[in-house]
Amino acid sequence: MLKKVLVPIADGSEELEAVTIIDILRRAGADVTAASVDGPEITASQGVKLVADRLLAECADDTYDLIALPGGMPGAEHLRDCDQLVRMLKDQRESGRLYAAICASPAVVFQPHGLLEGKKATCHPGRVDTLENKDAAVEPVVVDGNCITAQGPGTALTFSLKLVELLFGKEKEKEVAGPLELR
Repeated sequence: MLKKVLVPIADGSEELEAVTIIDILRRAGADVTAASVDGPEITASQGVKLVADRLLAECADDTYDLIALPGGMPGAEHLRDCDQLVRMLKDQRESGRLYAAICASPAVVFQPHGLLEGKKATCHPGRVDTLENKDAAVEPVVVDGNCITAQGPGTALTFSLKLVELLFGKEKEKEVAGPLELR
């Protein structure tokens, strides 16, 4: 069954995280849309130019099996300040569909909008103090119900493979991970 995934990006998003999420989920067979909240092309946190598949405004009426946010600054702040994205994320949570964030985004986007309420989460170690629930903050990837969070660029591959497992199952995760030569 085709799984639809939205990866919102913005000026200042962490490119390693964004590209890893998009790449790994596409390898698994997901229909991934990279949607910009800023414009058709963004400049990521390390100066890499990324071209969005669509603008977020064009995605607002679509339903996604997963919405996964990269971190990076000030990218996470741009995502946090996008009312349309916040509405989509709240709907995602309320409907029981998956929503995920890595690096700064759990603390900068999810926390202030109540998307971590009642959830264990992790984020970039430099932002852990801003989490209300720090019980799982030392873990590289945390799954709590339909909310998935991860620490940062170094955990992007593990995070993305966990998203594959949650969307498609453990066998698909193994199939995608195998050729990556993870040891």
